[in-house]
Formats: sequence, structure tokens, C-alpha cells
Amino acid sequence: MARPKTNRTTPAQPASARTHGRSGNPARAAAAPVTGRGPATARDWIAGARLRTLPLAIAPVALGTGAGAVVLGFLDEPFHPWRAVLALVVALALQVGVNYANDYSDGVRGTDAHRVGPARLVGSGAATPRQVLGAALASFAVAAVAGLALVVLTQQWWLIAVGAVAIVAAWFYTGGKRPYGYAGLGELFVFVFFGIVATAGSTYVQAIEVNLEAWTGGAGIGLIACAVLMANNLRDVDQDRAARKRTLAVLVGPVVGRILFAVFMLAPFGVVAFWALLYPPAWLVMFALLAAIPACVIVGWGRTPRELITALQLASLTALVYGVGLGLAFAL
Repeated sequence: MARPKTNRTTPAQPASARTHGRSGNPARAAAAPVTGRGPATARDWIAGARLRTLPLAIAPVALGTGAGAVVLGFLDEPFHPWRAVLALVVALALQVGVNYANDYSDGVRGTDAHRVGPARLVGSGAATPRQVLGAALASFAVAAVAGLALVVLTQQWWLIAVGAVAIVAAWFYTGGKRPYGYAGLGELFVFVFFGIVATAGSTYVQAIEVNLEAWTGGAGIGLIACAVLMANNLRDVDQDRAARKRTLAVLVGPVVGRILFAVFMLAPFGVVAFWALLYPPAWLVMFALLAAIPACVIVGWGRTPRELITALQLASLTALVYGVGLGLAFAL
């Protein structure tokens, strides 16, 4: 088993904090003192937000908004820029919120004691669990306020339930007594919420209708988001296994996980080829393969955490080009 990463970390948490982490009681663990180098700097908090994952929030909104423009064109109705902006705020705030929530939950459980990737706020002792929990809740609150504004603008009150489910799902990814992210269901979460729901939702708030462009494009974005998560979990597969965190990469093993990564990355381009027959500018989205293919090669043959982080970054770039490019192809 690989030794825990020691840079930017401090001596292990006190026994009381480790015991609470194993007990799965986040409330009690949050109250336990955490020793560390703190206080966290602005740079630490920005790193904790994991900016490299934000393309996964931008891509579905861009694609969904472009798909919505198709519907508006048929109906001869005006585009709603503020709805697009609010949808982007919701997506970004949810992404940052789930990142902080994951940092908090993994930290209080002691999972990050085995971590080999970039240091986390709680796991490194840079911030207390209560502070990181507060950042997660604040991010979810921003998403809720922006979502409520969208509901008011569209008068589609049932969307409140969709937003509530999204926030609950974001929390229980690694939070609660039985987080589904610890049971191999993380990829399903990102496919549904950061692919289908985010894309279709962005289309719906524009046109009060969801077309085939949004459903299929959302599936493509969702698969790339699954690839990003798979790259992250392949990097930590041995450490997650030691911490009894049963991610999909742990369940299927590294070899199958690497194959799945390639499938997740390349299958979405079949969607691009299909829509390019009706929207010729969509062929330009194929340039995203310049990032997707190297990512697949790195994951297939790379072994070090640094290599897999590079693959993760390339996958995020692929998602951004895919979402923005296909969205523009639909809208123009």
C-alpha cells in the first residue's frame, strides 16, 4: 500500500478525531479538534474548490443553452440570457459545494489519511471540519438562491423539487452514514446530475421544453464527467481500497477501470457525429479528440498519480470543448 502523501500535511489527527472518522458520525467528528498547519489561506480554499472540475459545470449549461436556442428558433421566441447566467451559477455552486462536501466527509471519516493526490483542507489540517462544512453549505445556499430565481423567472415551481434532489444527492455522495460514492455509484451520480439533469435543465429554463439535442448531448457530457471521476479514482484505487471506500474503480479493478475510462471518453463523439449530419459546425467538436485520445493513452499506460492527474485535466478540457462547441453548433 502506498504511503500517505506528506507534503502540505501535518501529523495525524488526534485519536478522538480518528475514532469519530471511523464511526461515521460527521456531527461528532466536526466538533473534534483537528491539529494542522492552519489557518487555511485563500489559496488553500481555492484549491479546495478544485477549479479543474469546474468545466464539468460549464459544459452542460453551454450545451443545454445551445439546445434551448434551437427550440426558441422554431418557436420564434427571444433568447433569455439571464436564465443562462443563473443556470451557470447553479451548476458552478453545486460543483464547488460537492467538492467541499467531499473534502469534509472524507476528512472526518479518515479516508484522506490514505490519500496520494493533492492535499485536502480537512485531511491536511489546513481548515477545521466545521469550516469546510460551512463552505459546502454556503455553496449549496448560493445554488439554491440562483435556482429559486430561475423558478420565479420561469414560473415552473416544480423545479424547486429538482433542485432539492440535486443538493441532497450532492451531499450524500460522500456524506451520511451510507454514502453512495462509497458503494460504486459515484459515476451514476455524475452522469445523471452533471450530465442529463444539468443539460436538460439548462434547455428547459430557456424554452420550457427539452429536445433530443439536449438529451443526447447531456448523455455525452455525463459520460465525460464519469471519465473524470474514474481517472480520479484510479489514481487513489489502492488507498481507497485500504480505506474501504468502494468506488467503481475499486469494484472492477484497475484494468477494467482503464477500459471504462476510454469508453466514457470516446463514446460521446458518436453523439457529435450524429448531430454533425444536421449541424455541420458540430464537426469542429471533433478537435476535442486532441485532448481525449492522449487522456486515454495516459490512463491506459500511466501508473503514477501525476500522470493520472494530467489525464483528469485533459478529460476536463475535453468536457469544456465538447459542451461549448456542441452548444454553439446548435445555436448558430
